[in-house]
Amino acid sequence: MPKEFIYQGHTIEGLQGMSMDEFIRLLPSRQRRSLQRGLTREQRVLLENIRSVEETSTEEQKKVVKTHVRNMIILPEMVGFTILIHDGKEFVAVEINPDMIGHYLGEFAITNKMVRHGTPGIGASRSSMNVPLK
Repeated sequence: MPKEFIYQGHTIEGLQGMSMDEFIRLLPSRQRRSLQRGLTREQRVLLENIRSVEETSTEEQKKVVKTHVRNMIILPEMVGFTILIHDGKEFVAVEINPDMIGHYLGEFAITNKMVRHGTPGIGASRSSMNVPLK
């Protein structure tokens, strides 16, 4: 039996039933201050897209929304969606689960690749002149 999710003493159903002001009081200070200032136009458009997909989708359809808004805080109404977050080059699919509430979308789409240092290439340095080409 999986453990029931609880955020600041509230279940996911309780969080989804809360008003935005009640939910904001539960967040850490940086996220709370950001949401108290209000949502930007891009963030409002993303929320409207999520709500429209929620209304139009059926149970068997995947709820997918594409966005460039990496500074949006994950709200309880986003749980269960697959959000395609732009990482600067492509869109990364992120399945939103309850553990992500209160985090930023950008935290789940890394913008840089891991550097793999291999053999030096042509012109890398003077010492690579004698490295045989494959």
